Amino acid sequence: MIKLDEKFLVGSYPPIVTPLRDGRVDFDAYAKLIEFQIANGTHGVVINGTTSEPSTLTVEERNQLLKVALEAAAKRIPVVAQTGATSHAETIALTEYATKAGADALLILTPFFIRPPQRGVVEFYTDLGRRTDLPMLMYHIPGRTAFKVELDTLERICDNTAHFVGIKHAADDHHFVTQMISRLGPEFRIFVGLEEFTFSMMALGAQGTMNAVANLAPAQVAAMCNETRAGHMTSARQLHFELFELMCAVFFDTNPIPMKYMMKRLGILERNEHRLPMMPATPELEQRLDAVLERAGLLAGQTTGGRGAPNVPWRANAPASPHGIREILIK
Repeated sequence: MIKLDEKFLVGSYPPIVTPLRDGRVDFDAYAKLIEFQIANGTHGVVINGTTSEPSTLTVEERNQLLKVALEAAAKRIPVVAQTGATSHAETIALTEYATKAGADALLILTPFFIRPPQRGVVEFYTDLGRRTDLPMLMYHIPGRTAFKVELDTLERICDNTAHFVGIKHAADDHHFVTQMISRLGPEFRIFVGLEEFTFSMMALGAQGTMNAVANLAPAQVAAMCNETRAGHMTSARQLHFELFELMCAVFFDTNPIPMKYMMKRLGILERNEHRLPMMPATPELEQRLDAVLERAGLLAGQTTGGRGAPNVPWRANAPASPHGIREILIK
């Protein structure tokens, strides 16, 4: 395995939502979301992750989102391109574009619906590894792909591809995290993919999180990563509990339906728009999410959102405090 800089591919790398306006991708709004993340201490961003609704986007739109993100980030933080798709051919096209465009690393989804054998997945990642020299991570999300990777499979991919450096592990399997670290070593980058397990898996040795809630509260998620990696477990645990209900709220409906509503409610997004078959939150879900935001102290002084809503930049590198998430600055 290639040796990575100790500060690269660690910490909070949120999968950025895709803003839509009248059915079209709003690239200007997307650039502002990247800037919002940088201003709030995020360590890196993921483009075209699940929270971005990539299966509703064309290849051209996905490539343009990456281009906009790279231009907006301007090398200030790493940009990871998620290039997986249902087909091998489409994954190749997205991977080759990301490599040429200047992405810093690749997150590659194992093809969904197919239910491939383990040996097929080894060959899939090995083949992609021959087509790029960028650091590669597997996107492991059994709940959406119906594929659960085995430890031997990861080891075989590592043996075949020196720049296969990690995994986004979106499963509630802490035992597998321990196994990966024991077998593949502490340098193997493990990103937590299910929000509520960020603290516990990072306490085991995962290096970071790709956490949808960081679209809403980037400074707090980044601070939880910083505190956990520094061994400050009391303050990290406090941030975990302060964020816990927001992390659970991601799954009140299919991600990113709850996230987009809450971002609009706080003025981070102007529109809460999706493409079919995704749909905006129902009135009942809106009320439930409003209650979560209220308990988190995020609605103080807020309007109902939309064009008149203020921007809501959280203080970058916010430390844990007895006042929790209420310690935010609304400008």
